Amino acid sequence: MALRGMKVIELAGLAPAPFCGMIMSDFGANVIRVDKPFSPDVDRLARGKRSIVLDLKKPEGVNVLKSLCSSADVLIEPFRRGVMEKIGLGPNKMLAENPKLIYARLTGFGQSGPYADMAGHDINFSAVSGLLSMLGRKDSPPTPPINLLADFAGGGLVCALGITMALLERTWSGAGQVIDCSMVEGAAYIGTWLYSSKDLWIWGKGRGENWLDSGAHFYDTYKTSDDKWMAVGAVEPQFYSKFINLLGLDEDEVGQFDDYETMKKIVSSVFCQKTQEEWRKIFDGQDACVTPVLDIEEAPYHSHNKARNFFVKSARTGEYEPGPAPLLMRTPAKANVAVPPPNKGQHTEEILTEAGYSKEEISGLVEKKVVGLS
Repeated sequence: MALRGMKVIELAGLAPAPFCGMIMSDFGANVIRVDKPFSPDVDRLARGKRSIVLDLKKPEGVNVLKSLCSSADVLIEPFRRGVMEKIGLGPNKMLAENPKLIYARLTGFGQSGPYADMAGHDINFSAVSGLLSMLGRKDSPPTPPINLLADFAGGGLVCALGITMALLERTWSGAGQVIDCSMVEGAAYIGTWLYSSKDLWIWGKGRGENWLDSGAHFYDTYKTSDDKWMAVGAVEPQFYSKFINLLGLDEDEVGQFDDYETMKKIVSSVFCQKTQEEWRKIFDGQDACVTPVLDIEEAPYHSHNKARNFFVKSARTGEYEPGPAPLLMRTPAKANVAVPPPNKGQHTEEILTEAGYSKEEISGLVEKKVVGLS
């Protein structure tokens, strides 16, 4: 696998950092999750990782983490600015001890600026990125896309990209570096096309009134007779023509650039006459850019997704979850879902032994509650 041999230390957090660590693990890295004692185990992105419970409020715990990082390639750190410096684990000290370390700092607002010390969540980071203002339907408030845009796309995924680029650069420089991954900036980066295309005809109107934000009838979702939905993205003229013909409508009466609200009513009145499955049989294989809207229970069983063998069954839940992407043809990733993800502290002894600690030293750390066992 592409990251085989890489050792990654992931300080446990919520959403973005675990996703970043999961990507590293899926592509072959040895990922060690450092869990806090007495904290709930809420990580649902831990496949393929190992866990050690470590109390970083104690000097001995700080020393253990230094020991782990001395032979690590990557440290993923999700805390607010200054937390690591206060306990003596800031990047200056860590890179002095391991000059090849990639020290990835994943925060909402980044390591500098007026908001750097302020709390926030995905909705706040997306708002400051400028993108939240564009999400939502006409005459509705801005609508957050769950917590996918900043936490996962602009946060975990962009951070993983930064780590892999830093690892690549290290192959010729021999030096590690610090990554300052701001979810605000990551989300805005994801939306570069929106920033750079404001002058195109597809935008220029209010939220929910443009081509690609549900303003147009040829790029929207429509309810079927069984209360399911179909997604329509018939933007190009040839696809729009096919779409209208398969609906059984006349393109002269339902023009692509006629009044969008009126056209939506016409298209809606047709879609509600058949079930989603009936419409799927009509549109499957046709260049009309129309597909069923699948829920997350249905998606793994769809014929296309099954043919690609993309979804994998989790040993933790027995349910399907997405596998790693993209597909590397020579060194493909592998989601380690055959065994359940680790319990907190499940690998504490194993990890400490690998780091050179004796049985007596481990027992002493356990007695002092510096480390915890499963």
